[in-house]
Amino acid sequence: MDEMLLDAARTAQALPWAPLVDEIEALLADSSVAVPPRTVMLTAHGACLFAMPACDARTAMTKLITFTPGNAGSARPAIQGDVTVFDVATGERRLILDGPIVTGRRTAAVSALAARWLAPNLAGPMLIVGAGVQGRAHVEAFAAVLGVRRFLIASRSTRSAEALADHARSLGAQAELVPDADAALAGCPLAVTCTPASGVVLRAPPRADGFIAAVGAFTPQMVELDAALCRHVAAQGRIVVDARAADHEAGDLLQAGLDVAALPTLADVVAAGDAPRRGPVLFKSCGWAGWDLAAARLATRAG
Repeated sequence: MDEMLLDAARTAQALPWAPLVDEIEALLADSSVAVPPRTVMLTAHGACLFAMPACDARTAMTKLITFTPGNAGSARPAIQGDVTVFDVATGERRLILDGPIVTGRRTAAVSALAARWLAPNLAGPMLIVGAGVQGRAHVEAFAAVLGVRRFLIASRSTRSAEALADHARSLGAQAELVPDADAALAGCPLAVTCTPASGVVLRAPPRADGFIAAVGAFTPQMVELDAALCRHVAAQGRIVVDARAADHEAGDLLQAGLDVAALPTLADVVAAGDAPRRGPVLFKSCGWAGWDLAAARLATRAG
């Protein structure tokens, strides 16, 4: 086997949750990080090809993945591809990581980091809306990094929800299925929406001590959250985006008529230090190659 080529299992092993969250936080303070806009090319059948490069003073990487919504519910994953990692000084290729694993783990790790900085109440339970790859990753990340021990799972697929509940229990957590995400939100200070973002899945306003991470929508046309919910949080609490790319990609916020460019990023929050924890918080994540670079840095050290 090529020692530089890490399959899904070895990629996951190289990206343990707590160190990955810490690496993402460290990257936000690294002035050498450079991340150009990602290239998104529409292909046939509503699919996309993403090219996402980034580098710092020592490591360069690019993520090349396909996103195929039509694969949802089939044996084929919606996200496929690789992350190739290079040494900046020599130009040598160091690693090739499994793209879907990197995407799943870094996305959930960013949500956990945002919750660590912003969530008014980390006690749980946590509502998981969507029981696919990202639902599983968020259960793992929030259990491992923030100690969440109880999860409520809402999904269109009972089979997927039951599988995710079983997985949560295997981690030592409590888990149960809920038929109505809006009704369940009233009892959950933590929530994440991680669906294909083909329509609104959450309408109820969050609790005054609520934190919602919305990770499914990454184009202006995609949406998971009701516009009134987004406007409520903007008026009563705080909205933070993962990176400035969200200015033109955060469909939930754009469709709510909010000025996304005026909202702080996670980097702004970390740079400012202690963040106010009053009122509900919405963390809108669209994805950024910097998160993949953090994963590449950690995996390179592990290798």
